[in-house]
Amino acid sequence: MTHRALAPRLPSPLEEARDERFERHGVRLLLKRDDLIHPDLVGNKWRKLALNLEAADGRPVLTFGGAYSNHLRATAAAGRLLGFPTIGVVRGDELAGRPLNASLARCAADGMRLHFVDRSTYRRKSAPDVLAGLFDLLGRDAYVVPEGGSNSLAVHGCTALGEELRGLADVVAVACGTGGTLAGLAAGLGPGQRAVGVPVLKGGFLGEAVEELQRAAFGETRGAWTLDDRFHFGGYARVPAELDAFARDFEERHGVEVERVYVAKLLYALLELTREGAFASGTRVAAVVTGRP
Repeated sequence: MTHRALAPRLPSPLEEARDERFERHGVRLLLKRDDLIHPDLVGNKWRKLALNLEAADGRPVLTFGGAYSNHLRATAAAGRLLGFPTIGVVRGDELAGRPLNASLARCAADGMRLHFVDRSTYRRKSAPDVLAGLFDLLGRDAYVVPEGGSNSLAVHGCTALGEELRGLADVVAVACGTGGTLAGLAAGLGPGQRAVGVPVLKGGFLGEAVEELQRAAFGETRGAWTLDDRFHFGGYARVPAELDAFARDFEERHGVEVERVYVAKLLYALLELTREGAFASGTRVAAVVTGRP
């Protein structure tokens, strides 16, 4: 059974969100509803995993993530639906003796074997000696997918996102964790289009990561893309009251549930950029809705 057996909804819908806060600046806001691709493999997680699942060819999939990782949940769900084993290496060995949070409990319920490692080891998760130790412990036949699912296959999978939006938007924006979606999106867009990435982690490291992912996938950097590092709100999974209030207001205005860790920061950034005059009047801005609450 391949990933196509999961019957993804592709291309994902593109919907206009009529919003006077954008319209008063002459900007049209569009929502690229990748959250509707599949009920269990939501949004960019589907696009990043699809080709990796083909490459795994039924072998156990070993991957990495934090305690609230959307990527771990999507990988575990894929394993349940397609019938292959999954192993999640989780950052933070202090979590091993505690009750699982809702996210990790969902992974476990979907059959994922959870292995907790200390944070210093996790930072070296790609080092050959660390991987060798994991293989010895967890099984040498496993297919490894990196944290967030971002590798060359994921980048190629995400080029379809840009291709689906050719001619339909002038600017396409996406929230970024590891950079794989932005790398593929930008490569898939057509002439005259550009991509904007909104990192949800602080640190300013993502530009180099996106370039490396594109070079690994294509042998060169491709597409027009930029990053705006101002909207991480203090770091990953930080959702201060201001951001939560903005998200609740957007939900009431448009009837679309707003995921807080990624999508809320993206939409907030687009409104601020619009107010700053970053988009010329008449610009069609598409926001990629990569997940659900």
